[in-house]
Amino acid sequence: MELWFTEKHSDDVNFSINTDRQLFSGQSEFQRIDVFESKEFGRFLTLDGLMMLTEKDEFIYHEMIVHVPMAVHPNAKRILVIGAGDGGVVRELSRYPAIERIDMVEIDELVVEVCKKYLPQTACRFDDPRLNLYFEDGLKFVRTKNDEYDIIIVDSTDPFGPGEGLFTKEFYGNCFKALKEDGIMVNQHESPFYESSREAMQRAHKRIVESFPISRVYQAHIPTYPSGHWLFGFASKKYHPVSDLNSTAWNLLGIKTRYYNTKLHVGSFALPTYVEEYLRDVE
Repeated sequence: MELWFTEKHSDDVNFSINTDRQLFSGQSEFQRIDVFESKEFGRFLTLDGLMMLTEKDEFIYHEMIVHVPMAVHPNAKRILVIGAGDGGVVRELSRYPAIERIDMVEIDELVVEVCKKYLPQTACRFDDPRLNLYFEDGLKFVRTKNDEYDIIIVDSTDPFGPGEGLFTKEFYGNCFKALKEDGIMVNQHESPFYESSREAMQRAHKRIVESFPISRVYQAHIPTYPSGHWLFGFASKKYHPVSDLNSTAWNLLGIKTRYYNTKLHVGSFALPTYVEEYLRDVE
């Protein structure tokens, strides 16, 4: 008997993975959580039936959402992470000795507990002494902060259900207020390829452009995400993501990566023409 996990990428496109077994299935207060094991992608996590990560390609997402802002900000000490219950963002941040404090706000405690048990590849640095873990609504948490963080990383689910509030103009405005005068915010920005995700990407971009003086979009290839073409948003009060990149300083840190490098960093901001047009339509 074959067991297949299938996610609908559009009304007419399905993405399927042949799985060996289901390791966990549960319903939290917020969402359904499942962990599967497969031959091709290793273990993978889904929330409400949507792919969040696989062991085989998670490094792409986590390296690109963390190392891009860290390579631009010259002195990042205090970091706020919103979402990221799988632990991958914290794992990458923990590799920077200069960071003094990481505040992580995850609405669903069960996601963290499940990932600790079944996905130790990503959930391996929750014991970092610099980490402060808060199980609450990220939208409410950031409202109370002012001039506090050097970098905010928004590793949210898709813009509906528990993650819906993290794509609003109010949220981005509160992130702006919570950042220091040279702060950077990075967020997962959905895919430009299929219509439903493209519309969500455009809405997010419009709201971020209205909130930050510097707003750029960059890309990565993540095979298990819809279309494989994924975007991230880079919003800043001061630093440009390319002209203010200090490649020499970052490379001297000696951080070993599998996807990110400073040449790719520059190239990731060179977008296909069709994506540039979609972004211009809402700027």
